[in-house]
This record gives sequence, C-alpha cells and structure tokens, in this order.
Amino acid sequence: MTFSLIMFYVLAAIILFGALKTVTAKNPVHAALYLVLTFCVSAMMWMLMQAEFLGLTLVVVYVGAVMVLFLFVVMMLNIDVEEMRKGFWRHAPVAGVVGVLLAVALILILMNPKTDLASFGLMQDVPADYDNIRDLGRQIYTTYLLPFELAAVLLLLGMVAAIALVHRKTTNPKYINPADQVKVTADESRMRLVKMDAVKPSPKPEETVSDGQSSESEGKA
Repeated sequence: MTFSLIMFYVLAAIILFGALKTVTAKNPVHAALYLVLTFCVSAMMWMLMQAEFLGLTLVVVYVGAVMVLFLFVVMMLNIDVEEMRKGFWRHAPVAGVVGVLLAVALILILMNPKTDLASFGLMQDVPADYDNIRDLGRQIYTTYLLPFELAAVLLLLGMVAAIALVHRKTTNPKYINPADQVKVTADESRMRLVKMDAVKPSPKPEETVSDGQSSESEGKA
C-alpha cells in the first residue's frame, strides 16, 4: 500500500465524518464549521489528485466566501433549532431510502467498466510544464458546457432563495427606515431632556413595622 493510497483513505474518512456532523449537528454554526472542515479536506484530496487549481479554488471560493455567507445567513435568520428538529424523525425514513438509493447508484457507476470514472486507473505523473488550468477551461467550455450552465442556474436560484428568506416578515424586525433617519434634526429629534422634581421614596412596610416594635420595646423599658 502506497503513501498516496493511505492518504486517500485517511482524507476520505475525515470527509465522511465532517459531512455526517454537518447534517447531525444541533447548532447551525457548528454545522457550518464542520462543513468548512469538509471543504478543506476535500481541497487536500484535490491536491492529492494533482489538481492544484481546483483545490485552491475550493478553499478560496467556498471556504473563504460561501461559508462566510452561510454564517451571516444563519445569524440573520435567527433559526429556531428546536422547532426545526421536531420533524426530523418523521422524515428520517424517506431520507434514509433516498440516501441508500444514491449510494447504490454511485457504486454502480463507479463499478461499471464502461464508464470513464471506473477505467481511469491510477493517477499518472504529469510533466512539469503541464497547465491543468488550460485543460480544465477547455473541458468546461466544450465537453461539459451544459452541466456548467445548469450549475450556474442552480447557484442563481440559491441566491434568490437566500434573499427571499432574509426579507421575509418576522415578528420582531430589526429594521430602521432610512427616510426617518435622514429627517432627523439637531433640535429635539434626537433627544429631549425632561426636568423632574426629586421624589423622596416612601418607607417600606417592613421598616415601619420594625420601627413600631422598637418604639414599643423602648416604652416598656
């Protein structure tokens, strides 16, 4: 067993652990951090496959930009975790069946000798002057142009859905009208001083009772 194969199994185990914790974490922020771990280890997997550009893009774009956006959305939505987890076990059987079907489909695709995914074999050493960025761009805009455009449409739909969730009506909206802020003047619009007379606090009933008992004891003495 070579060092590359050992690293592959180690990184694959970490990726599976991070993906599982992303789905099962109770805190949304912890789930996002586990997703960051999954992305970082996936980038290391790309590095192991000699796809340096894809690994760096995964770290810069997803970890550095998309995950920051996820964290902001999670904090702005103020998600009620307990309310969302009420229907977890009700939908768990359907989710389990779908997951098993997807796993079987992926295994059949990988085990099929007629597909390119199963017949690529071991990674071959590439020359030092090989430009994988040029080769990747050629494959994206020629062979895989339609899947690339479909992925762009899905990302656009996700962005529209995030904007719609942020602008939904809430019971306690933290929103200030900019027009009202512009109309503020320096006279009495910002702060108004109110002069009040000093009020002497009345004695508490316990203090009155204790004073009466002390006076009676003094009279008896």
